[in-house]
Amino acid sequence: MILKNKIKNIYYILKSKKESISVKYRAPSNYNEKVSKFINNKNLSSSTKYLIYVDTENFQVNIFVGSKNNWILDKNYICSIGKPSTPTPKGFFKIGAKGYSFGENHGYICYYYSQFKGNYLFHSILYNLDNTIRDGRLGFKISNGCIRLSKINAKWIYDNIPYGTTVYIV
Repeated sequence: MILKNKIKNIYYILKSKKESISVKYRAPSNYNEKVSKFINNKNLSSSTKYLIYVDTENFQVNIFVGSKNNWILDKNYICSIGKPSTPTPKGFFKIGAKGYSFGENHGYICYYYSQFKGNYLFHSILYNLDNTIRDGRLGFKISNGCIRLSKINAKWIYDNIPYGTTVYIV
């Protein structure tokens, strides 16, 4: 079930009584067309058939398939990024190490991480140790620099995006 808070323009996705994810939608209606044109005019390449473009202004992770100047937008996911005091790094990176989870020794769990620079990762929203959602907000500047996604979207990147894939963050 999806509920909308009209005052704050935030959508709440209710999965069960224990879980809810809040999403602040920002992308314009013609977003996919604009982002595809933007990427294909940048002369970008990747050592794999995938390219990830993170649009921090619109809180979107865009997954492209193809090759240099012939990228086709395959998926885009809403995300949360680094807060102003701990921003998400911008520039060109490569997908590195991956893992199932982290944070258990700090009292939370993030699932399906894929590294793009040092300790900066794509990963799920934060869960409590009992697997209920601790912080399910997407579309916000709230992380310590990592890129948070829904669990299913973090898993898709973890399962499908190969080591060495180019990540472009603007």
